[in-house]
Amino acid sequence: MSDAHVIDGKAFAAGLRARIADAVPAFKAAAGRVPGLAVVLVGDDPASAVYVGSKGKATLAAGMASFEHRLPASATRAEVEALLEQLNADEAVDGILLQLPLPAHLDEQAAVATIDPGKDVDGLTPVSAGRLALGIPGMVPCTPYGCLLLLQDRLGDLSGKDAVVIGRSILVGKPMAALLLGANATVTMAHSRTKDLADLVRRADIVVAAVGRAEMVKGDWIKPGAVVIDVGINRLAPAEGEAKGRLVGDVDYASVLPLASAITPVPGGVGPMTIACLLRNTLVAAHRRAGLTDPEGF
Repeated sequence: MSDAHVIDGKAFAAGLRARIADAVPAFKAAAGRVPGLAVVLVGDDPASAVYVGSKGKATLAAGMASFEHRLPASATRAEVEALLEQLNADEAVDGILLQLPLPAHLDEQAAVATIDPGKDVDGLTPVSAGRLALGIPGMVPCTPYGCLLLLQDRLGDLSGKDAVVIGRSILVGKPMAALLLGANATVTMAHSRTKDLADLVRRADIVVAAVGRAEMVKGDWIKPGAVVIDVGINRLAPAEGEAKGRLVGDVDYASVLPLASAITPVPGGVGPMTIACLLRNTLVAAHRRAGLTDPEGF
């Protein structure tokens, strides 16, 4: 199979980020300021710190304002929510991203619900989730929106396509199903406990794997010609002689590749789309807060 069948999420995300950067000057001319994204990190989780740093760099590269707030792992619920309320009221901030997971003693749902839905660029507040379920414009979670963009780029109109989403998380699975329904696909939500899962997947034109199990989806699960979007990121145990195990998705890439008409690799597929869509959401939120129409093409 040629490389043309492998969906280059890194290249697509780079193009999206460039278009976002190109749109910032027009917003600045209309609003008198640039869009602003605030990221809140509680604690010192190393992976979260890396993510926060990369988001800050991408925000600045797009010509936006980046605000980073760090609280110690010992921060109380009141302290976290007070910071979020402060950012809700800050006119320079259009988007607020609370880096998850939070330390175990904090209530993630309560903290997320504190965020102004108009600034909820992660699309995780109850208001954002409700708007998505009802088909009302709002903030959409970044990773599933990135998956939708990759699917539409590859397939065009998704109307009537048979789609299976494996995984029911609030971060990916549930919003992914809602987005596909909104695009007029016929959607089945499945998960690790679904009966006869392989038979179900074999009927799908579109397979989105977001179940968190390394290489769970095998080649003999895939209908020839299906488009496969792999959201999973799993690190395998190191093989002999390896310093660390390789990263794999929820799809057994080697066995699925010959059957799929298109597939996202891991890494380099869905991952780069998440930050690009975070910037897209910040740009859209800025337009809405400034009373401007949504930017075209996003």
